[in-house]
Amino acid sequence: MQLRFCGLSLVFPLLLSVISSQVQASVVVVLNSRDATVSLLDQDTYQELSTFPIGKEPHHLMATPDNKSLIVANAVGDELVFLDPKTGQVQRRIKDVADPYQIGFSPDQKWFVSNSLRLDRVDFYKYDGKDLTLVNRTSLAKLPSHMAFDAASTTVFITQQGSDQVSAIDLATQKVKWTMPVGKLPAGIVMTPDDKYLLVGIMGKDYVEVIDWRTQKTVKRIQAGAGTHNFRSMGDKRHVFVSNRTSNTINIIDQLTLENVGTIPVPGGPDCMELSADGKTLWSTLRWIKKVAVIDVASKKVIKLIPVGRSPHGVYFSNRAANM
Repeated sequence: MQLRFCGLSLVFPLLLSVISSQVQASVVVVLNSRDATVSLLDQDTYQELSTFPIGKEPHHLMATPDNKSLIVANAVGDELVFLDPKTGQVQRRIKDVADPYQIGFSPDQKWFVSNSLRLDRVDFYKYDGKDLTLVNRTSLAKLPSHMAFDAASTTVFITQQGSDQVSAIDLATQKVKWTMPVGKLPAGIVMTPDDKYLLVGIMGKDYVEVIDWRTQKTVKRIQAGAGTHNFRSMGDKRHVFVSNRTSNTINIIDQLTLENVGTIPVPGGPDCMELSADGKTLWSTLRWIKKVAVIDVASKKVIKLIPVGRSPHGVYFSNRAANM
Protein backbone atom coordinates (compact mmCIF):
# COMPACT_ATOMS: atom_id res chain seq x y z
CA MET A 1 0.00 0.00 0.00
CA GLN A 2 2.78 2.43 0.91
CA LEU A 3 4.61 1.88 -2.39
CA ARG A 4 1.42 2.33 -4.43
CA PHE A 5 0.58 5.60 -2.62
CA CYS A 6 4.10 6.97 -3.18
CA GLY A 7 3.88 6.09 -6.88
CA LEU A 8 0.59 7.91 -7.28
CA SER A 9 1.86 10.92 -5.37
CA LEU A 10 4.69 11.24 -7.89
CA VAL A 11 2.69 10.49 -11.02
CA PHE A 12 -0.38 12.63 -10.28
CA PRO A 13 1.44 16.00 -10.29
CA LEU A 14 3.21 14.96 -13.49
CA LEU A 15 -0.14 14.19 -15.16
CA LEU A 16 -1.50 17.57 -14.06
CA SER A 17 1.57 19.26 -15.53
CA VAL A 18 1.11 17.52 -18.89
CA ILE A 19 -2.60 18.36 -19.03
CA SER A 20 -1.89 21.97 -18.07
CA SER A 21 0.74 22.37 -20.80
CA GLN A 22 -1.68 20.98 -23.39
CA VAL A 23 -4.42 23.39 -22.34
CA GLN A 24 -2.03 26.35 -22.45
CA ALA A 25 -0.71 25.47 -25.91
CA SER A 26 -1.99 27.85 -28.58
CA VAL A 27 -3.75 25.68 -31.14
CA VAL A 28 -3.70 26.55 -34.84
CA VAL A 29 -6.79 25.37 -36.75
CA VAL A 30 -6.22 24.57 -40.44
CA LEU A 31 -9.00 23.50 -42.83
CA ASN A 32 -7.95 20.89 -45.40
CA SER A 33 -10.71 21.41 -47.97
CA ARG A 34 -9.99 18.44 -50.24
CA ASP A 35 -9.43 16.00 -47.39
CA ALA A 36 -12.52 17.15 -45.45
CA THR A 37 -10.39 17.36 -42.32
CA VAL A 38 -9.07 19.79 -39.75
CA SER A 39 -5.41 19.82 -38.74
CA LEU A 40 -4.56 21.14 -35.28
CA LEU A 41 -1.03 22.51 -34.93
CA ASP A 42 0.91 23.87 -31.97
CA GLN A 43 1.61 27.55 -32.57
CA ASP A 44 4.80 27.48 -30.53
CA THR A 45 6.43 24.21 -31.59
CA TYR A 46 4.96 23.97 -35.13
CA GLN A 47 4.11 20.32 -34.45
CA GLU A 48 0.88 18.59 -35.48
CA LEU A 49 -1.34 17.87 -32.49
CA SER A 50 -4.05 15.94 -34.36
CA THR A 51 -6.11 15.69 -37.56
CA PHE A 52 -9.79 14.75 -37.63
CA PRO A 53 -12.70 14.63 -40.13
CA ILE A 54 -14.89 17.73 -40.16
CA GLY A 55 -17.23 17.48 -43.20
CA LYS A 56 -17.16 17.98 -46.96
CA GLU A 57 -15.13 20.91 -48.31
CA PRO A 58 -14.41 23.13 -45.31
CA HIS A 59 -13.16 26.36 -46.85
CA HIS A 60 -13.60 29.34 -44.52
CA LEU A 61 -13.92 29.89 -40.80
CA MET A 62 -14.40 32.71 -38.33
CA ALA A 63 -14.86 33.24 -34.61
CA THR A 64 -18.21 34.19 -33.13
CA PRO A 65 -18.35 37.79 -31.81
CA ASP A 66 -17.87 36.59 -28.21
CA ASN A 67 -14.86 34.47 -29.26
CA LYS A 68 -16.33 31.45 -27.52
CA SER A 69 -16.71 29.43 -30.73
CA LEU A 70 -14.98 29.08 -34.07
CA ILE A 71 -17.38 28.42 -36.95
CA VAL A 72 -16.22 26.17 -39.79
CA ALA A 73 -18.26 26.41 -43.01
CA ASN A 74 -18.57 23.04 -44.76
CA ALA A 75 -19.64 24.10 -48.24
CA VAL A 76 -20.48 20.73 -49.80
CA GLY A 77 -21.45 19.26 -46.43
CA ASP A 78 -24.15 21.93 -46.03
CA GLU A 79 -23.42 22.55 -42.36
CA LEU A 80 -21.71 24.81 -39.86
CA VAL A 81 -19.45 23.21 -37.26
CA PHE A 82 -18.67 25.09 -34.05
CA LEU A 83 -15.25 24.42 -32.53
CA ASP A 84 -13.65 25.51 -29.29
CA PRO A 85 -11.27 28.23 -30.58
CA LYS A 86 -8.60 27.37 -28.02
CA THR A 87 -8.59 23.57 -28.32
CA GLY A 88 -10.15 22.92 -31.72
CA GLN A 89 -12.62 20.42 -30.27
CA VAL A 90 -16.12 20.18 -31.77
CA GLN A 91 -18.83 21.93 -29.73
CA ARG A 92 -21.90 21.50 -31.95
CA ARG A 93 -23.13 21.25 -35.54
CA ILE A 94 -25.87 23.09 -37.41
CA LYS A 95 -27.21 20.99 -40.28
CA ASP A 96 -29.06 22.03 -43.43
CA VAL A 97 -27.16 25.28 -43.98
CA ALA A 98 -27.02 25.27 -47.76
CA ASP A 99 -23.55 25.67 -49.28
CA PRO A 100 -21.86 27.94 -46.72
CA TYR A 101 -18.68 28.95 -48.55
CA GLN A 102 -17.64 32.32 -47.11
CA ILE A 103 -19.25 33.52 -43.87
CA GLY A 104 -19.27 36.73 -41.87
CA PHE A 105 -20.84 38.69 -39.02
CA SER A 106 -21.88 42.30 -39.46
CA PRO A 107 -19.95 44.74 -37.20
CA ASP A 108 -23.06 45.29 -35.04
CA GLN A 109 -23.27 41.49 -34.58
CA LYS A 110 -26.93 41.37 -35.62
CA TRP A 111 -26.45 39.64 -38.98
CA PHE A 112 -24.74 36.44 -40.07
CA VAL A 113 -24.18 36.25 -43.83
CA SER A 114 -23.31 33.14 -45.83
CA ASN A 115 -22.16 33.20 -49.45
CA SER A 116 -23.38 30.14 -51.38
CA LEU A 117 -20.78 29.90 -54.14
CA ARG A 118 -22.24 27.00 -56.09
CA LEU A 119 -25.88 28.12 -55.63
CA ASP A 120 -25.32 31.73 -56.78
CA ARG A 121 -26.97 33.33 -53.78
CA VAL A 122 -26.38 34.97 -50.41
CA ASP A 123 -28.21 33.76 -47.28
CA PHE A 124 -29.05 36.17 -44.44
CA TYR A 125 -29.51 35.04 -40.84
CA LYS A 126 -30.48 36.98 -37.74
CA TYR A 127 -28.06 36.33 -34.87
CA ASP A 128 -29.06 36.66 -31.20
CA GLY A 129 -25.70 35.83 -29.71
CA LYS A 130 -26.26 32.08 -29.90
CA ASP A 131 -28.75 30.95 -32.55
CA LEU A 132 -29.08 31.69 -36.26
CA THR A 133 -32.49 32.30 -37.86
CA LEU A 134 -32.76 32.34 -41.65
CA VAL A 135 -34.43 35.56 -42.86
CA ASN A 136 -33.94 35.66 -46.61
CA ARG A 137 -31.97 34.45 -49.61
CA THR A 138 -30.79 36.84 -52.31
CA SER A 139 -29.78 35.63 -55.77
CA LEU A 140 -26.69 37.04 -57.46
CA ALA A 141 -25.22 36.64 -60.92
CA LYS A 142 -22.47 34.03 -60.62
CA LEU A 143 -20.27 32.55 -57.88
CA PRO A 144 -20.61 34.90 -54.88
CA SER A 145 -17.27 34.55 -53.15
CA HIS A 146 -16.00 36.87 -50.39
CA MET A 147 -17.63 39.65 -48.37
CA ALA A 148 -17.00 42.89 -46.48
CA PHE A 149 -19.24 45.22 -44.44
CA ASP A 150 -19.46 48.95 -43.95
CA ALA A 151 -18.78 50.19 -40.41
CA ALA A 152 -22.44 51.10 -39.82
CA SER A 153 -23.66 47.57 -40.64
CA THR A 154 -26.04 48.84 -43.31
CA THR A 155 -24.46 47.05 -46.29
CA VAL A 156 -22.60 43.88 -47.19
CA PHE A 157 -20.42 43.87 -50.30
CA ILE A 158 -20.04 40.60 -52.23
CA THR A 159 -17.51 39.68 -54.91
CA GLN A 160 -18.76 37.45 -57.71
CA GLN A 161 -16.00 35.43 -59.34
CA GLY A 162 -18.15 34.13 -62.18
CA SER A 163 -19.44 37.49 -63.39
CA ASP A 164 -16.50 39.79 -62.51
CA GLN A 165 -18.66 42.01 -60.32
CA VAL A 166 -19.11 43.43 -56.84
CA SER A 167 -22.63 43.85 -55.46
CA ALA A 168 -23.82 45.89 -52.47
CA ILE A 169 -26.75 44.39 -50.56
CA ASP A 170 -28.83 46.25 -47.98
CA LEU A 171 -28.77 44.24 -44.75
CA ALA A 172 -32.15 45.46 -43.51
CA THR A 173 -34.05 44.55 -46.69
CA GLN A 174 -31.65 41.98 -48.24
CA LYS A 175 -32.11 43.81 -51.57
CA VAL A 176 -29.31 44.50 -54.03
CA LYS A 177 -28.52 48.22 -53.94
CA TRP A 178 -26.06 48.24 -56.82
CA THR A 179 -23.75 46.04 -58.85
CA MET A 180 -20.60 47.21 -60.64
CA PRO A 181 -18.03 45.52 -62.88
CA VAL A 182 -14.50 44.98 -61.58
CA GLY A 183 -11.49 43.00 -62.78
CA LYS A 184 -11.37 39.34 -63.73
CA LEU A 185 -12.23 36.79 -61.00
CA PRO A 186 -12.63 39.10 -57.97
CA ALA A 187 -11.99 37.22 -54.72
CA GLY A 188 -11.05 38.72 -51.34
CA ILE A 189 -12.57 42.06 -50.35
CA VAL A 190 -11.95 44.33 -47.34
CA MET A 191 -13.04 47.77 -46.21
CA THR A 192 -10.32 50.30 -45.42
CA PRO A 193 -10.22 51.37 -41.75
CA ASP A 194 -11.60 54.82 -42.60
CA ASP A 195 -14.66 53.19 -44.23
CA LYS A 196 -13.83 55.04 -47.45
CA TYR A 197 -12.70 52.39 -49.93
CA LEU A 198 -13.16 48.73 -50.72
CA LEU A 199 -10.05 46.76 -51.66
CA VAL A 200 -10.73 43.83 -54.02
CA GLY A 201 -8.22 41.11 -54.88
CA ILE A 202 -8.38 40.51 -58.63
CA MET A 203 -7.48 36.82 -58.82
CA GLY A 204 -7.59 36.66 -62.63
CA LYS A 205 -4.94 39.38 -62.86
CA ASP A 206 -2.29 40.82 -60.57
CA TYR A 207 -3.68 43.82 -58.74
CA VAL A 208 -5.90 45.12 -55.97
CA GLU A 209 -8.81 47.20 -57.25
CA VAL A 210 -9.69 50.19 -55.07
CA ILE A 211 -13.39 51.14 -55.15
CA ASP A 212 -15.11 54.24 -53.86
CA TRP A 213 -18.24 52.36 -52.81
CA ARG A 214 -20.35 55.46 -52.33
CA THR A 215 -19.92 56.53 -55.98
CA GLN A 216 -19.40 53.00 -57.36
CA LYS A 217 -16.20 53.99 -59.12
CA THR A 218 -12.75 52.44 -59.33
CA VAL A 219 -10.24 55.02 -58.12
CA LYS A 220 -7.00 53.02 -58.35
CA ARG A 221 -5.37 49.69 -59.13
CA ILE A 222 -2.54 48.70 -56.80
CA GLN A 223 -0.03 46.41 -58.48
CA ALA A 224 0.41 43.18 -56.52
CA GLY A 225 1.21 39.66 -57.80
CA ALA A 226 -0.45 37.20 -60.17
CA GLY A 227 -3.50 35.53 -58.65
CA THR A 228 -4.19 38.31 -56.15
CA HIS A 229 -6.53 36.64 -53.74
CA ASN A 230 -7.17 37.32 -50.05
CA PHE A 231 -6.47 39.82 -47.26
CA ARG A 232 -5.42 39.85 -43.62
CA SER A 233 -4.98 43.04 -41.60
CA MET A 234 -1.67 43.74 -39.85
CA GLY A 235 -3.69 44.91 -36.83
CA ASP A 236 -2.34 48.47 -36.94
CA LYS A 237 -5.41 50.00 -38.65
CA ARG A 238 -3.25 50.93 -41.61
CA HIS A 239 -1.58 48.01 -43.37
CA VAL A 240 -3.01 44.82 -44.83
CA PHE A 241 -1.44 41.66 -46.26
CA VAL A 242 -2.68 40.38 -49.62
CA SER A 243 -1.85 36.87 -50.88
CA ASN A 244 -0.99 36.17 -54.52
CA ARG A 245 -1.60 32.50 -55.25
CA THR A 246 0.01 32.33 -58.72
CA SER A 247 3.11 34.47 -58.20
CA ASN A 248 3.79 32.83 -54.80
CA THR A 249 4.06 36.11 -52.92
CA ILE A 250 2.35 38.10 -50.19
CA ASN A 251 2.28 41.88 -50.48
CA ILE A 252 1.85 44.55 -47.81
CA ILE A 253 -0.59 47.31 -48.78
CA ASP A 254 -0.64 50.72 -47.07
CA GLN A 255 -4.35 51.52 -46.84
CA LEU A 256 -3.69 55.22 -46.23
CA THR A 257 -1.48 55.86 -49.26
CA LEU A 258 -2.96 52.98 -51.31
CA GLU A 259 0.53 51.75 -52.20
CA ASN A 260 2.25 48.36 -52.25
CA VAL A 261 5.00 48.76 -49.63
CA GLY A 262 6.43 45.24 -49.35
CA THR A 263 6.73 41.78 -50.90
CA ILE A 264 7.26 38.44 -49.17
CA PRO A 265 8.17 35.36 -51.28
CA VAL A 266 6.03 32.40 -50.18
CA PRO A 267 5.97 29.09 -52.12
CA GLY A 268 3.01 26.88 -52.97
CA GLY A 269 0.07 29.22 -53.55
CA PRO A 270 -0.41 31.35 -50.41
CA ASP A 271 -4.11 31.79 -49.60
CA CYS A 272 -5.69 32.53 -46.21
CA MET A 273 -3.55 34.12 -43.50
CA GLU A 274 -3.44 34.57 -39.73
CA LEU A 275 -1.24 36.90 -37.68
CA SER A 276 0.17 36.32 -34.18
CA ALA A 277 -0.90 38.67 -31.40
CA ASP A 278 2.54 40.31 -31.27
CA GLY A 279 2.49 40.85 -35.04
CA LYS A 280 5.78 39.01 -35.49
CA THR A 281 4.70 35.87 -37.36
CA LEU A 282 2.26 35.49 -40.23
CA TRP A 283 0.81 32.05 -40.99
CA SER A 284 -0.46 31.24 -44.49
CA THR A 285 -2.08 28.16 -45.96
CA LEU A 286 -0.42 26.96 -49.18
CA ARG A 287 -3.13 25.57 -51.44
CA TRP A 288 -0.95 23.69 -53.92
CA ILE A 289 1.64 21.92 -51.74
CA LYS A 290 -0.27 20.66 -48.65
CA LYS A 291 1.61 22.89 -46.24
CA VAL A 292 1.29 25.92 -43.98
CA ALA A 293 3.99 28.60 -44.04
CA VAL A 294 5.15 30.47 -40.96
CA ILE A 295 6.63 33.82 -41.95
CA ASP A 296 8.83 36.20 -39.97
CA VAL A 297 7.22 39.58 -40.70
CA ALA A 298 10.30 41.69 -39.89
CA SER A 299 12.66 39.82 -42.22
CA LYS A 300 9.91 38.94 -44.74
CA LYS A 301 11.14 35.33 -44.84
CA VAL A 302 9.49 31.94 -44.46
CA ILE A 303 10.91 30.31 -41.33
CA LYS A 304 8.90 27.07 -41.34
CA LEU A 305 6.82 24.90 -43.66
CA ILE A 306 4.42 22.55 -41.84
CA PRO A 307 2.80 19.56 -43.64
CA VAL A 308 -1.01 19.43 -43.46
CA GLY A 309 -3.77 17.97 -45.65
CA ARG A 310 -4.77 18.55 -49.26
CA SER A 311 -5.74 22.04 -50.40
CA PRO A 312 -5.46 23.79 -47.02
CA HIS A 313 -7.62 26.90 -46.99
CA GLY A 314 -8.84 28.61 -43.79
CA VAL A 315 -6.48 29.12 -40.83
CA TYR A 316 -7.13 30.50 -37.34
CA PHE A 317 -5.67 30.74 -33.84
CA SER A 318 -6.99 32.56 -30.78
CA ASN A 319 -3.62 34.14 -29.98
CA ARG A 320 -4.08 36.56 -32.86
CA ALA A 321 -3.67 40.20 -33.76
CA ALA A 322 -6.81 42.29 -34.23
CA ASN A 323 -8.20 41.92 -37.75
CA MET A 324 -8.71 45.60 -38.47
